[in-house]
Amino acid sequence: MDPRLPETDLVIFDCDGVLVDSEELSCRCLAEAMVQAGIEMSTERALELFLGRSTTALLEYCLGIGKPLPETFLPQLAHQVRETFRAQLKPIAGIAAVLAELHLPSCVASSSDLDRVKFSLELTGLAASFGPRLYTAQMVAHGKPAPDLFLFAAGRMGAEPRRTLVIEDSVSGVTAAKAAGMKVWGFVGGAHYRLADGSALLRQAGADRIFAAMTDFWNEG
Repeated sequence: MDPRLPETDLVIFDCDGVLVDSEELSCRCLAEAMVQAGIEMSTERALELFLGRSTTALLEYCLGIGKPLPETFLPQLAHQVRETFRAQLKPIAGIAAVLAELHLPSCVASSSDLDRVKFSLELTGLAASFGPRLYTAQMVAHGKPAPDLFLFAAGRMGAEPRRTLVIEDSVSGVTAAKAAGMKVWGFVGGAHYRLADGSALLRQAGADRIFAAMTDFWNEG
């Protein structure tokens, strides 16, 4: 038990935009790939549509506008994202210190696929903080904003939803955590919120607290 987080037995971290500053990078890659596939898209619009969502949401969107993606799209996108991450991905400033000071069980629950989560955490030096405690949308029937992933992660970690704290950066993630009956803090310190009011978006989605720097993680309980 950590006295700074009363009534909390587990902390679940989203990966992209919370542990690693990846959202702007990945959505830029996505927008470029969609344009090449003949679908009008900008990085800003990709962030608006797909932030915190799984590839299923992307495929459904393209199908819905009558432009289904070819089978080669996702593998090619994954390759481009990986190369971009290799060159530019950084951990969220201050997250390593938060993880080092956290005296509670923790895990990751991400909409990204497991290979990408592992790659991102290894690349940024955060993998050892979580070991095998990585849960992704691939493991459940419905990704965020459905509560399935967070409930699955809490179940695997042996924690009750009401005693679980989620750290999220997306509306879909906040929505999912609240639907799971969990407390959720909205983090708006990622590069993708430089030009958008993330605080208003996450507060409207139901976040119990908003913070913009990991150095402020412990300033409130």
